[in-house]
Amino acid sequence: METETRPLGGFETIMIRRRLRSSSSFLAAFLAAVLCFAAPAQAISLIRDAEIEHTIRMYSEPIFRAAGLNPEAIQLHLVNDNSMNAFVAGGQRMFINTGMIRRTETPNMLIGVIAHETGHIAGGHLVTRRAAMEGNSAAAVLSFLLGIGAVAAGAGDVGTAIMAGGSSIAQRNLLQYTRAQEASADQAAMTYLNQVGWSGEGLVETFSMFRGYEVMSDRQQDPYLRSHPLNTDRMNALEERVEKSPYKDKKDPPEWQFEHDMIRAKLAGFLDRPAVTMRRYPESDTSAPARYARAVAYHKSSRLDNAMEELEPLIAEYPDNPFLWELKGQILFESGKAAEAIAPYEKSVDLLSDSPLLQVGLAQAMLATERPELTQPAVDHLEKSLRYDRENSFAFHQLAIGYSRLGDRGMAELSTAERYYIAGNLPQAKQHAYRAQEYLSSGSPNWLRAQDIMNAKG
Repeated sequence: METETRPLGGFETIMIRRRLRSSSSFLAAFLAAVLCFAAPAQAISLIRDAEIEHTIRMYSEPIFRAAGLNPEAIQLHLVNDNSMNAFVAGGQRMFINTGMIRRTETPNMLIGVIAHETGHIAGGHLVTRRAAMEGNSAAAVLSFLLGIGAVAAGAGDVGTAIMAGGSSIAQRNLLQYTRAQEASADQAAMTYLNQVGWSGEGLVETFSMFRGYEVMSDRQQDPYLRSHPLNTDRMNALEERVEKSPYKDKKDPPEWQFEHDMIRAKLAGFLDRPAVTMRRYPESDTSAPARYARAVAYHKSSRLDNAMEELEPLIAEYPDNPFLWELKGQILFESGKAAEAIAPYEKSVDLLSDSPLLQVGLAQAMLATERPELTQPAVDHLEKSLRYDRENSFAFHQLAIGYSRLGDRGMAELSTAERYYIAGNLPQAKQHAYRAQEYLSSGSPNWLRAQDIMNAKG
């Protein structure tokens, strides 16, 4: 099946899909379950956003280190789902619902959930779960969910995503932990939080939100409760551990709260209907998050002037915030003003040069102008972005356009081969890799990469 990813794809995901093709009775049973549940279930869709990913990384990386994990090895994914849920799958991939972000009022509440999920990774709970699934793994199931269709999002646009599969299948039937594993993850989370000097109150507060829901039917419960069983003994043990922590009363830094409020407002602006956003953040609310949300809502309503009236004062107030500049670039680009979008995108990249999504946004605007002098700079930005994020098929798509305009047929074909390889379309990937070798120097690193794609097995 041909897929297109803008910009989210995944070498690891595609490799797992290949294992799926040769799997046995477990997959057959899973497919039967999909037929039973996929229609009424809400679909999993993933979104990309530089600001939200950056913020969650800021929360997560100290916890990962405290758990003895390599932060660079852990992939963070945002699931476009308004229910409260988070889960880990595929080895070291953590998934956080937008609903979890939006309904946690403080950073510490979300940090507690991240610490808990990290406990599942560090505790090897996915390995235990894998043994119960006839030799297969949650990673294989996940890859099926992500691989049956395109998982896509435009650079910086949290509002675009494509269905990939039924979420209730993965979360209810296949990613459920035992009560013992849940208690273990709680205690591990508190160990990590104590190591980094953060409070565990947020974790208790988040879990307290689920109290009273256990008696409800599965359809009424949040997915997190279904996949992470909660009981009184577990809550009592967690609360006791929090009470003993020397960091129990430590509050989040004000700048963290500000950033948390901003990403919640951004999600509201992109994911809710503009009318809903305007009710939640009325004109009478002059806070920065409210103005941020309204700028997005006006943009979604094609009211460019109103969007800029909200955004420009914010930029003047917070000139060192790269994501405000990014939003300005995005709004201008999506309003058909690619040339005008370049300067704000450049400013965002200057302020946060290691963000791959910001690099892609700038390069896309440069290429859209079709100005020859901007082609090489665009290619340079795309190559830099791919050094940080090799799972971005949209970046490879843009790179192919850039190399084609430069007259570099070999790199254009190789970039296209990479795009299809990430998307899981191996026949197309091999076809373009074969063409790439006709133009690349035999034995060069890029020629050898093309050969690797040609030798890949489906």
